[in-house]
Amino acid sequence: MAAMSVGQMVELFVEPGAPIYVKAFDGSTYGSEDAPVTLVIRNSRAIYYLVNAPGELGLARAYLQGDIDSPQLDPGDPYALFGKLVDVKPYLRTPNPAQLAKALASVASHGIRRPEPPAIEGPGRMRRMSEGLLPHTRKGDAATVSYHYDQSNDFYALFLGPSMTYTCAVFDSPDTSLEAAQKAKLDLVLDKLALKPGDRLLDIGCGWGSMAIEAAKRGIHTLGVTLSEEQVEWAQRWIRQEGLEDLAEVRLMDYRDVPEGDFDGICSLGMMEHVGYKHYPAYFQEIYNKLKPGAMLLNHQITRCNSHQGKKAGEFIDRYIFPDGELSSPAEIEMTIQDTGFEVINQENLRQHYALTLHRWNENLSAHWNQATAMVGEPKARLWGLYMAGCAYNFEHNNIQIHQFLCVKPDRTGTDVYPLRPWWPRH
Repeated sequence: MAAMSVGQMVELFVEPGAPIYVKAFDGSTYGSEDAPVTLVIRNSRAIYYLVNAPGELGLARAYLQGDIDSPQLDPGDPYALFGKLVDVKPYLRTPNPAQLAKALASVASHGIRRPEPPAIEGPGRMRRMSEGLLPHTRKGDAATVSYHYDQSNDFYALFLGPSMTYTCAVFDSPDTSLEAAQKAKLDLVLDKLALKPGDRLLDIGCGWGSMAIEAAKRGIHTLGVTLSEEQVEWAQRWIRQEGLEDLAEVRLMDYRDVPEGDFDGICSLGMMEHVGYKHYPAYFQEIYNKLKPGAMLLNHQITRCNSHQGKKAGEFIDRYIFPDGELSSPAEIEMTIQDTGFEVINQENLRQHYALTLHRWNENLSAHWNQATAMVGEPKARLWGLYMAGCAYNFEHNNIQIHQFLCVKPDRTGTDVYPLRPWWPRH
């Protein structure tokens, strides 16, 4: 029995007429050269990646290594290619067992191989647990946060821009600049919290310190905490440069270990994704205990669209982006918040704003592509381009959302401590 070519293998999984052209290293092809998308399979390692890890993980490994590529691809901003690849989805099919066995036998005839994953791939869930990094424990959280954020401050600055704000911005229009939109987001959070000069704010998961800086400029005493050493170093230097040491402080600290209490406000922007669904009650109780009666929480996090979707991230996100990351629906989050004792004053979905934010980050990465690859290597630069473009696509198509919850802790007389109508200006 003759071994199958790569083009013949592709045809097992993709029906004729699909809007894609595939060129393979063995000289075989699939489809028409005038198709809107061309994929190039550069070597046999791509095939072995897909055999060993069918689906998104195998595809990601091959793409990050450059084993699968496209002449239409901008690796810093691959969003444009996504829509064209989605058009191929209706043409996908599942081979029958005999066809699949023949394809696997063709691969095996060249030798059974298990290529090493890209060097930037993190360990899977089982290996992390075997090393004592249990999900959402202090040790596990410290390791997973460090994995994502302790990369290179200068690399993040290439696409985040001067604000160094790694959360959803708020846009007045699609033409609003990233910096203006990030400033509007920080202002929106502080305005919703109704903080005034002299008040005390705790910023949980403070990132590189943009909220601490903005709040301090308003005269608000701000403590930011993060588990990333690189972020602490950047934030502390930024605070010194602004001359705000008397108002802003950033610590390398788990939020559960903050000894202070009686804060006038607490914000948590893009941190809940790391907490874990089962730990939501303890998380909100910790925040509740650290707030003064009558004080407010602004919780800002990525969410699922409904409670039927699974909580855990897929293998690609878990190994490359957010180990142990979990998402849940806004209804589940709000239920936990109210069960803790808070009153939810306002809930806002910023899904469209996050898509715009991610497009800006991708544009920045593409514009600084040579610097990015020089700093972190092409596989890691490709990873962030792929991740951000994929997130933009999913936000645009309502596969994921992002919500802000504004909550008040009751005082002895209840929660009749805020104005009758929203008091924050539109940003």
